Amino acid sequence: MHTNRLANEKSPYLLQHAHNPVDWYAWGPEAFDAARRDDKPIFLSIGYSTCHWCHVMERESFEDEQIAGLLNRDFVPIKVDREERPDIDRIYMTFVQATTGGGGWPMSVWLTPDRQPFYGGTYFPPENRWGHPGFGSVLRQIASAWRSQREKIVDSAREVMDHLQTSLLLGPAREKAQLDPAILESGFFAFRRTFDSRLGGFGGAPKFPRPSVHNFLLRYWARTRNQEALDMVLLTLREMAKGGMNDQLGGGFHRYSVDERWFVPHFEKMLYDQAQLAISYLEAFQITGDVGFAATARSIFDYVLRDMRHAEGGFYSAEDADSVIDPAEPLVKGEGAFYIWTAEEIRERVGFPAADWFEYRYGVDDSGNVAHDPHDEFAGRNILYQAHTIEETADNFERDAEEVRDAMDQARRALFEARTHRVRPHLDDKILTGWNGLMISAFALGGAVLEDSRYADAARRAAEFLIARMYDPHTGILLRRFREGEAAIPGFLDDYALFTQSLIDLYETQFDRRHLDLAIRLTEKQRELFEDALQGGFYSSGGSDASLVLRVKEDYDGAEPSGNSVAALNLLRLAQITGRAEFRLSAERLITAFESRISAVPMATPQMLVAYEFLLNEPRQIVIAGARDAPDTRKLLETVHTRFLPNRVVLLVDSEETRRALAQGTPALAVMTAQDGRATAYVCRNYACQLPVSDAAELAELLQ
Repeated sequence: MHTNRLANEKSPYLLQHAHNPVDWYAWGPEAFDAARRDDKPIFLSIGYSTCHWCHVMERESFEDEQIAGLLNRDFVPIKVDREERPDIDRIYMTFVQATTGGGGWPMSVWLTPDRQPFYGGTYFPPENRWGHPGFGSVLRQIASAWRSQREKIVDSAREVMDHLQTSLLLGPAREKAQLDPAILESGFFAFRRTFDSRLGGFGGAPKFPRPSVHNFLLRYWARTRNQEALDMVLLTLREMAKGGMNDQLGGGFHRYSVDERWFVPHFEKMLYDQAQLAISYLEAFQITGDVGFAATARSIFDYVLRDMRHAEGGFYSAEDADSVIDPAEPLVKGEGAFYIWTAEEIRERVGFPAADWFEYRYGVDDSGNVAHDPHDEFAGRNILYQAHTIEETADNFERDAEEVRDAMDQARRALFEARTHRVRPHLDDKILTGWNGLMISAFALGGAVLEDSRYADAARRAAEFLIARMYDPHTGILLRRFREGEAAIPGFLDDYALFTQSLIDLYETQFDRRHLDLAIRLTEKQRELFEDALQGGFYSSGGSDASLVLRVKEDYDGAEPSGNSVAALNLLRLAQITGRAEFRLSAERLITAFESRISAVPMATPQMLVAYEFLLNEPRQIVIAGARDAPDTRKLLETVHTRFLPNRVVLLVDSEETRRALAQGTPALAVMTAQDGRATAYVCRNYACQLPVSDAAELAELLQ
């Protein structure tokens, strides 16, 4: 068996390629020195461990001796895990998107020995097919061009990089944002134009969940009471929960739907999707009181606690789309094999008459229920989805709805138990700071909204894990990745911003002032490492890594929110909590730096629109004065947390020590005390406060 340098790495993705015949290098000086010494171009392959087409390209090309021979002879091949090194991925994805009009993973880029890109793409089949040039022929052509036209290639690469550098520049930002509500109106109408009013979601197939859009539309609704904005989100969440993209047995959402009706998923499960979608369902529950939304949020949380949590409390990154079809052939995997069922398997495990009810409720067909199956992956098998409601099922079989509901619960438990005996999909067990930040925020909100101590504890444990394992209190540096006892890789903007956001969320639900203090320190360090004080905004990576040919300011809120969008809202929230004007000014410079982009393409930046909403809205300060664990304090906090109140900060004054600490930035807190021995709530704007109340019903009235 071949073994290459990747055997020494920690990344699950790099380790997947450690036994390829390709002579892989990790990103670093050894590879760069080899390229310069041998005067060879670099072949850079970027992917991640749960990426389906990365697996396909590995099987077809990187395990092929002939193709490996071409790579080893003519190139210096480098593998990068995009989840460990998003800074490298952003640079070369920017190039690939600019030169090809698209992007994705696996990403394949050819670089000069100085790491400047000159040719790129995504997946290449081994031979010409599906309109894609064959990988082998591409390698031969590039090697030949390098030998005969090297100077031309190098000059062209330099010109392209100069152009990209210029295109990424932002003009000097104004010190103070000039807020224009019309930008928010443009954002609403842009999403309205692409909304699928029948099936939910935005645009056609494939449909990806993009919770930043939900965040914006719900906050736009809260300010304007535009019912359409709310209805777009609620329909999307209901349709997603019904579809095969939602694991109907085990909870949690798959990455995206290949069709327009959320039915056939791409089966990988990503931590960042679970976190953000849980928040969307919780906020929908806060607004509507519909327990179906709460149930979906719980199913996400229970999945993560069961299958995605490290023993010390951190959360793993992802589960693969592909899984073993037959345990007798462990190397043969199929898309979604772990999750799909034949009708006969269901009947064996559920029994009659419940099996008939289950098949009707979850759309099961004797011959399989996936009609369009171009790669023949689901033949004779069924993806479970909610084809009919409990009530429709009961009516169809002339049974009582409660009897059917109980039978369906038992059937799901039986099938879930049977599924535990299958070979689970590959688990990417690295722990990423930024993604854990998203999950901590979700569990913190879940604990408060659902009044469930398990979720609150999960948020707190994960935060303490990151503080203990990923943060150096002496230098203030945050690390990005933990795996097998090792923390490594200096954190990026996303890590600082998302962990800071989670600490603020944790403070506003559990009120441990250590979390607020660390959020402030991390924000100060983030500004030191990443902020562009002249033009505004934050670079995605620090300026100390000489191997990077470009520094990028990311603003696209895609599957994950951009670091700049999250940082903007963090700064505004901390400015409200601490009274520190420099935080607000930093946020305003950031927003104005991206204002032309927000105005021109609001659909690209929905999370930055959320920050814009917060800035425009003159957020409220809600201060509770009372002992943290006293019943009357908890009752007031419950009144706050069960309502959707997006543009606010929440403070708890539970001791004189806390009062003195918080009042340093906000002097008005000095006079906010419990009245007549009862916990008391103060609802303020710019710390001009309404009369204090101690009754939960009166507080609810003030918050309307």
